[in-house]
Amino acid sequence: MSTAATAQTHKGGTWLLEETDAAAVFSVERLSDEHRLMAQTAREFVMNEVLPQLDRLEQKDWTLARDLLRRCGELGLLGTDAPERYGGVELDKVSAVVVAESIARSSGFASAFGAQTGLTIVPILCFGTEGQKREYLPKLVTGEMVGAYALSESGAGSDALGAKARATRQPDGSYTLNGEKMWITNGGFADLFVVFAKVDGKQFTAFLVERAFPGVTTGKEEHKMGLLGSSTTPLILQETRVPAENVLGEVGKGHKVAFNVLNYGRFKLGAFCTGGGVGAIGEAVQYAKQRKQFGQPIATFGAIKQKIALMTVYAYGVESALYRTAGMIDAMMSDWDDKSGSAMLASLEEFAIESSIAKVAGSEMLDFVLDENVQIHGGNGYVRDYPAERHYRDARVFRIFEGTNEINRLLIPGMLIRRAVKGDLPLIPAAKRLQEEILSPSSAGPTGDAPLEEQRGHVAAFKKVALMIAGTAMQTYGEKLADEQEILIALADIVIDTFLAESAVLRAIATVERGDRQADLHIDAARVFVNDAAARVDASAKQALAAMTEGDTLRTLVAALRRILKVMPINTVALQRRLADATIAQGTYVFRS
Repeated sequence: MSTAATAQTHKGGTWLLEETDAAAVFSVERLSDEHRLMAQTAREFVMNEVLPQLDRLEQKDWTLARDLLRRCGELGLLGTDAPERYGGVELDKVSAVVVAESIARSSGFASAFGAQTGLTIVPILCFGTEGQKREYLPKLVTGEMVGAYALSESGAGSDALGAKARATRQPDGSYTLNGEKMWITNGGFADLFVVFAKVDGKQFTAFLVERAFPGVTTGKEEHKMGLLGSSTTPLILQETRVPAENVLGEVGKGHKVAFNVLNYGRFKLGAFCTGGGVGAIGEAVQYAKQRKQFGQPIATFGAIKQKIALMTVYAYGVESALYRTAGMIDAMMSDWDDKSGSAMLASLEEFAIESSIAKVAGSEMLDFVLDENVQIHGGNGYVRDYPAERHYRDARVFRIFEGTNEINRLLIPGMLIRRAVKGDLPLIPAAKRLQEEILSPSSAGPTGDAPLEEQRGHVAAFKKVALMIAGTAMQTYGEKLADEQEILIALADIVIDTFLAESAVLRAIATVERGDRQADLHIDAARVFVNDAAARVDASAKQALAAMTEGDTLRTLVAALRRILKVMPINTVALQRRLADATIAQGTYVFRS
């Protein structure tokens, strides 16, 4: 089940400096029959076996949660990333995305599923010894054993390396762990914990800690705003003896385990968010079609159509970027003989920027969609008789999970600049060439009549704006740029919008080139997304420029911004109406059959 043949292999972040062939970008429309079967299997499992049990899950029936995870194991849903020799089904990352999207329909159980697959199986797969893999992976992929990830502490959330948990070396080579971890998903019933502690108070290290080890206890369930169907507890370690062979990775290299696992967690969280958003659009449409006011369904009202259209456009942009990233990861992994372990680790490191984009954009898209879903439901969206209320509460934490969106917004430009300084990404020469271009007479814009050529030109302009802000920031602050978080966040927003806009445009162009039945709707969605993104890019750029410069310099740069970012507004109302009408007629998100 390979996507490599249709995915252009890029180094992470290079799309910002290059032009991409639309035919090489993976998208939902290119899912294979096997991918669709995996999605159907996961979707039917959730619809038939999870959703009917939500009340029991929200009443903390963890025996049921374990049974459902075991059922996932029977269906092969837990083992998409694991090789067959460890009991997995060893599929590509697109398969992992389609499964995650389907599981997302039940956010509470999806959290348990994500902790099992992305936060327990993946670190063992990438960093475990052969003995650790043979000991734990077969039990984890069948659901016989439940896993959890224990990184955060009360005083060390985003600052993971500030952890206070200690591991003390013993004469026999084992370690004694002491400390308390917080907000552990699956904490109430997990059998195995990936725990991070500092050896002798200095060397940040990962350990595999079984609940059966003496000194391992978990605290009371947290009283959460949402995700009531998932277990979240503290993990308490008191003189817990851990064998030397249970060190995961190398002593002192726990940051490599933590951060690379979080990269995959961010990517998968983008998939959960996309699945949740797509499902909620369907719910909103179905409600709008049957809810009548003033003698007619509210789906006929322009204000409601606009909401449905904007929900659809936002989801389209995030979905396009997510599947594009999955295709790039699979393309890179296809170059390796072993499609797990080292291949996955290298790919996660390479596409860390895109994974952070998927997390930030996905979680914020989901919040937007679910907020509008509640609004479309009106008063019924605020009561528990309808799922809109539960979706709204459950989704809020996704902007906090896997590193807050603020932290990820700092990581995105930070990683770009670090790669540029190391010479891995030719961003600095590109920024210098842009400076020369700004000082020369402006050239004419695109004149061709190919589909979305104007939007491709706008995306190229977005990239130049990102280079302009990055170059100005590096010149202005030098090594102290990391302290200018407001500038970095503005740059991150430009980069995020650029990646999503380009992904949407390339996907839409590919549908035209293939003669897809819904190509016109794809074009509508891409045009609206680019139009709206242009306003956001312009605002972020002006905010950053005003913070970095003043006087004549500011006036010169703002004038250059105007020359670069020439985006005439389009009639989005007409496009939105077409998108909404098609979505309402289909009764669900229009870009999924």
